[in-house]
Amino acid sequence: MQAWGIIAAVLADSDPAGAAIRQRLSDSLAENPGVPERALLEYLLDRRQQDGADGGTHDAARAPQPLNAMPPLLAERLDSLRSLSRISALLENQMLMTAFQPIYGLESRRVVGVEALSRFVSDDGAGAELWFAEAAAVGLGANLEFSALASAAAVAATLPQHLYVALNISPKSCLDPRLPELFDHIELPISRIVLELTEGIPDEEYSHFVSAITPLRERGLRIAIDDSHPNAGTLSRMLHLRPDFIKLGRNTISGVDLDPSQHALASCLVDFAEQTGTVLVAEGVETPEELRVLTELGFSAGQGYLLGRPSVRPKDWAAWNTPLDPEGLRRISAEDGHAAEDRQTTQDRHASHGSSGSDRH
Repeated sequence: MQAWGIIAAVLADSDPAGAAIRQRLSDSLAENPGVPERALLEYLLDRRQQDGADGGTHDAARAPQPLNAMPPLLAERLDSLRSLSRISALLENQMLMTAFQPIYGLESRRVVGVEALSRFVSDDGAGAELWFAEAAAVGLGANLEFSALASAAAVAATLPQHLYVALNISPKSCLDPRLPELFDHIELPISRIVLELTEGIPDEEYSHFVSAITPLRERGLRIAIDDSHPNAGTLSRMLHLRPDFIKLGRNTISGVDLDPSQHALASCLVDFAEQTGTVLVAEGVETPEELRVLTELGFSAGQGYLLGRPSVRPKDWAAWNTPLDPEGLRRISAEDGHAAEDRQTTQDRHASHGSSGSDRH
């Protein structure tokens, strides 16, 4: 009903400049009378292309009706269709890249795996989280996740074969029947893939999740729980799910070298991982002191800016094959600290003159 309302307003427009795309809208409606959303989406894409060809300038008579002048439900629906148009264009044009961040084995002091992170090519500079959230809001969340997974797997096929590749995915997308088909059409062996869950699994979907993922795990797929929180419910679920990896973030890692409580918690989690046969990965490692304590406690692996930042450049990936040098890390950390102090001093100097600056990462 909302789509038909917008279409009626569009077709009532008498501007001759848009006659051709309005005629295509009418033709599309005649061909697909039961799906006005599809016809409206095609119209919006046509309109965007025409706007681009015209340089994006329109006089007041040709300007589209502002959202606040429409009934709320129609404005909401049109906004949703615009998001659908944006995500569809992104998927069609494959406007995303893959960055890899190294994961170091703390005992071997070598890279044992990488985490794949999506980087989007967009004019507005929106971060990956916003793109995935927008896609999920219009029902294309799984499509975008699968596109990101396929892109990452294609690039990861060129990495050294001993490295595993952690691919982020929501539990909801794991229930999509297209997921097994994806693994049948990528070159990266399933035994090198770790699916890193980006969210908790809702209670009502837990049994469905286990049923969907078990056949893939039997083929060699591994599972990682990201940023687990050590409460009783989570630990009980981990015992049943038996993840291959548990990744702990800054909420647990920060201050592990200084705070006795954080140190004790990390030690308990190491014992838990050892007794359940799980690989324990420390995310967000930022200082040599944290790295030293985590290694002494028995963490299996570490990941963070100290060990390597995400990169889209193959020459950076090649450099990760060198062993860890603790003394070198200390020097790098010290240099970063001095650089941060210099940046802060510069910002303070600008502020004293009525201006301010900020770093963009």
